[in-house]
Amino acid sequence: METDCIHYKETGYFSKIIIDYLAEERTLVPFYKNSPKISAFKETIENKTFSIEKRKILRETLKQQYESAKINLKKFPKVSENIAALTHENTFSVSTGHQICLFTGPLYFIYKIVSTIKLASELKKAYPKQNFVPIYWMATEDHDLEEINHFHFKDKKVKWNTPQQGAVGAMNTDGLAEVFEEFKTLLIDYSTHAEELKTLFENSYLKHDNLADASRFLINELFSAHGVIIVDGDAAALKEQMHDVFKEELIQEISSQLVEQQSKELAQNYKVQVNPREINLFYLQEGSRKRILKKNDKFLIADTQLEFTESELLAQLKSNPELFSPNVLLRPLYQEIVLPNLAYIGGGGELAYWFQLKSTFEHFNTAMPALLLRNSAMWMDEKQTKYFKQLQISFQQLFLDEGVLLKEWVKENAEEDLELTDEKLEAKNFYIRLEQKIQKFDTALHPHIEALKTKHQKELTKLSERIIRSERKKNATAAAHINYLKTTLFPGRGLQERHDNFSELYLREGKAFIEVLLKEFQSPSDQFLIFHA
Repeated sequence: METDCIHYKETGYFSKIIIDYLAEERTLVPFYKNSPKISAFKETIENKTFSIEKRKILRETLKQQYESAKINLKKFPKVSENIAALTHENTFSVSTGHQICLFTGPLYFIYKIVSTIKLASELKKAYPKQNFVPIYWMATEDHDLEEINHFHFKDKKVKWNTPQQGAVGAMNTDGLAEVFEEFKTLLIDYSTHAEELKTLFENSYLKHDNLADASRFLINELFSAHGVIIVDGDAAALKEQMHDVFKEELIQEISSQLVEQQSKELAQNYKVQVNPREINLFYLQEGSRKRILKKNDKFLIADTQLEFTESELLAQLKSNPELFSPNVLLRPLYQEIVLPNLAYIGGGGELAYWFQLKSTFEHFNTAMPALLLRNSAMWMDEKQTKYFKQLQISFQQLFLDEGVLLKEWVKENAEEDLELTDEKLEAKNFYIRLEQKIQKFDTALHPHIEALKTKHQKELTKLSERIIRSERKKNATAAAHINYLKTTLFPGRGLQERHDNFSELYLREGKAFIEVLLKEFQSPSDQFLIFHA
C-alpha cells in the first residue's frame, strides 16, 4: 500500500471557511480562540482549568457507563489507565464526537477517532510533562434515527427498521438480529476477516440491550488498544454541572442572542452553518426528545400536552437534570464544561458551527478548545489503481467532475490540439489587421468588426467542442475507466469517506487498517490522503 496526498483545497470538496481556517486567514481569526498548531498548545494548556472535583465525577461516571455496557476495564489496561489519569491535574483530553451510527456508519467516523488518537500522541511528544487522552463523545441523545440506522456495504444499504422514537442511545436493540442475518449473507463470498466482522457485529448489537451500550462495546473493541475513552453525555452527574447554563438558557434564552450576533458577523464573509432556536434545549422522556418552547409565561414541550410554569421547570432542572438535553449549539459548551479538554476534532460542517460559538464560551467563562479538522482519506483497490495508472491522470484530476475529467484526458492524449489554439490566435490577429485597415476608411465600423470577431471566436469554440466530443466517442475504454473510478471512488458524487463503511477495508486489511491510518495520518494536517496499491 502506497500513500500520496493533495491539499484539501485541491479536492474541491471543502468549503471556503475550512480552507481559510487551515490558512489562518485574518477574516476568520476573530471567531476562534486558539491556533490549531501543536506549538500553540502551550498557551492552551496554561489556560485550561479543571477542578479535582470535576475530575472525580468524570471518572466515576465513566466507570458506571462501562459497567453498564458489560465491559470489564481490567481487560483493557490502556483505557483503564487513561480513565484513572483523568483525576491528575496534568492530564488533559482531546476529543471528537459523533452520532452512534449503526456499525459506525461512514468511514469518516473511524477517521475522526484515529485523528484524535494521533493528536494525543503528537501532543505527548511536544509536551512530555503532561498526559493527553483521546475521547470519543457519543451523541446518544440525538433523535434523528434516519441518519444513524444504516450503513453501506459494497452496493447494498444495510438498514435497521425500527418504529422507536426519541434519543437513539436509549433505543433497545430489537430487530438488529435480522440486520445481522442480512449482513452475514453479504459476507458469504468473503473468507479473510469475514468471521471477525460477524463476531464484532454480533457481540456488539446482539448482546447488549440498548444502542448506547452496543456502540460503546463496538468502539471499545476497535480502539481500546489505543486508550480511547468513550463518554456518554446522557448522565445526570455530568448534566448537574450544566445547571446554571441551562437555567440561564431557559429564563433569558441567552445562547440564541449570543449566537445570532456572532453569526451576523460571520455571515459577512462565510455561510452560516446553524441557526439558533429561541431555547436550545430539548426535554427527554422515554421514547421522546422534544424542543422546549416558551409561550407567554408558560414552558411547553413541543408535540406534547406537557406544560410548566417557570418555577416548575426549574424545579425539574434541579431534581432531574438528565431530562434536559442540549442541542447542537449548546453541546460543545457542555463537552468543555465536563471534560478537561484542549482540542476538538471535527469535520468541516462541525467546525463551521463551532465558529459561531466563541462569544457563548466567553459569556460562560469557559475556555474554547483548539479546533482541528479531522483527517480525510481515500482508498483505492488494485483495480482502481490499475485504471488510474493506465489513464496517467493526476490525483488532482481525479477529483474533477467526470465530464470535465474526460474532456481533459481527451485533450491531453490527442495527437492534435483539439482546442484549436493556433487557429483562434490566427483569427484574433486577422481581426486586428482588419481593424487597422478599416480605420483608415470609417471608424464607425469598429463595433461591426468587434461583433464579427466575437462571433468567429464563438464558432471556433463550438467547433472545438464538437471535435472533443467526437474524440470522446473514439476513446470508449478510457471513458469507461474514468466512469468506473468516479462511481466507485465518489459514490453519489460525494467523497468515499462519507458513504462507505469500514467493513470493506476490514475485509482487506483486518484490524491492521487502523494501524495504517495511525501511521499515515498527521494531526493537524491540511493534506487529503490517497491510499493506493
